Amino acid sequence: MIIASNVSKRFGKLKVLDDVSVTCGKGECIALIGPNGCGKTTLIKCVLGMVIPNSGFITFNGKNITHDWQYRSRIGYMPQIGRYPDNMSIGQVLGMMKDIRGRGEKKLDEELISRFGLNDMLNKRMRTLSGGTRQKVSASLAFLFDPDVLILDEPTAGLDPVSSEILKEKIIAEKAKGKLVLITSHILSELDDLVTQVVFMQDGKICFHKNLDALREETGEEKLSKAIARVMLAK
Repeated sequence: MIIASNVSKRFGKLKVLDDVSVTCGKGECIALIGPNGCGKTTLIKCVLGMVIPNSGFITFNGKNITHDWQYRSRIGYMPQIGRYPDNMSIGQVLGMMKDIRGRGEKKLDEELISRFGLNDMLNKRMRTLSGGTRQKVSASLAFLFDPDVLILDEPTAGLDPVSSEILKEKIIAEKAKGKLVLITSHILSELDDLVTQVVFMQDGKICFHKNLDALREETGEEKLSKAIARVMLAK
């Protein structure tokens, strides 16, 4: 569904992505992990068309995204930190995005809006919200338009335990429908029950891309954090 081929990106003298190639298919939940500054966010922004690679290319369903901007309507993106107009209410932000994106033929998916209790606070201004409530708005927007691909950047950061479980249940349900889910997270324990594949990045390169079951079998570790530690220590 999404294929990055030999993607490299520089910002000045700093090489942020170094010949990155990765294939992400339907029905997979892929953890994109690695230390700060390893290139995860830049790779995500390249997939979203927000950053243009210096070399290499990315395809979405076989089409080069450079020549097919409409693919973005099929992606739901949850940023690590959602930034919204401070003077707008939750209801206004949701309404604005519905107007911008348009409903099309798909029915809106408002499950998270309901389960997070956002319907009871639609009049609250964005500037008054806690970080966790902003995360709920961001998550609700990512799923709202029933996208084929979900890109979630630190999705559970700032969420209370109940809301975190609600979001994880939603991710599992959408993956079961055959959607592609890409997740970045530093809280690896949150990923154990979610992901099917692991992509580990370091210094702008992909160190490994493994199926989670194969990774567990190879390392003898059930927990993702311990499995990754074993692989990296063996390098």
